[in-house]
Amino acid sequence: MTTSASIRERIPFIMRDLARRYLPAGDLRQGETALAKIVAEREDPFLVLISTILSQRTRDEMTEQASQQLFAKYDTPQGIAHADRGDLERLIKPVGFYRQKAGQIQKVSRLLLERHGGVVPGTYEELIELPQVGPKTANCVLVYGFGEPRIPTDTNVHRVSNRLGLVRTKAPEATEQRLVATVPKEYWLLINELFIRFGKDLCRPIGPICPRCSFTEFCRFYPRTKWGKATRRAVRRPQVHRSRRRSLSHD
Repeated sequence: MTTSASIRERIPFIMRDLARRYLPAGDLRQGETALAKIVAEREDPFLVLISTILSQRTRDEMTEQASQQLFAKYDTPQGIAHADRGDLERLIKPVGFYRQKAGQIQKVSRLLLERHGGVVPGTYEELIELPQVGPKTANCVLVYGFGEPRIPTDTNVHRVSNRLGLVRTKAPEATEQRLVATVPKEYWLLINELFIRFGKDLCRPIGPICPRCSFTEFCRFYPRTKWGKATRRAVRRPQVHRSRRRSLSHD
C-alpha cells in the first residue's frame, strides 16, 4: 500500500471519530469555536468576516468575548464604518493588537459599502482583495458564512494534520494545499471545526492527552510522548527476559 493510499484510508476514520466526539449532528451551528457560535446565533457573513479578522493572533476565547461586545453595539458595515474609533477599540480590547484591528475592521466595512453595497462577497477571489483578508480568513468566511466547502488552516489544523501524518509541512499555507489535494471534498466543511476542537481538547501543542485519543497507532507525535516511550519500553522488556532465559538454558 502506498503512503498516499494509507492516508486516504485513514481520513474517513479520523473524521468519523472526531465528528462523533465534537459534532454528532454534523452541523457547524453546534460547534464550540467563536465562529460556529456566531453562525448559531445569526447566520451573517459580515459578522463572520469581522470576527475572523479579530481572531488573528488571538485565542478563541478572547475573540468570542470581543465579538460579543462589538456586535451588541455595532453589527452592520454601516455601524462599524461610522463608529467612533476609540469606541471600537474599547469594545474589542480583549483581542491582541486591538488598536490596529479597530482600524482594520473599519476600513473593511467602508470598502464593503463602497464596492459591494454593504454585502460581503461570496467568492474567494473577491474576499481576498479586501484588506486584512488572507487565505485563511477568506476560507473561514466561505465555510462559516456561506456554507461552502473549504479548508481554513490555522495553527491547530496545521499541528493536528502533521501529527496524524496527513501532511508533512512546515507552514499552514502548505498544509492547506496538501489537505485540499488529499482530503475528499465531502469532509472539507467540517475539518476546520473538528481539528480545532481536537487540537484544543486533546492534541494540545504542549501536554497532549494521548490516552483519550483514538489515533495513537499512526500518530507521528505519540512515540515522543511519555505514553509512547512507556509503550516501547514495555514491548522491549519481554524480549530481554526471553533472551536471558535462552542464555541460561545453554549454560
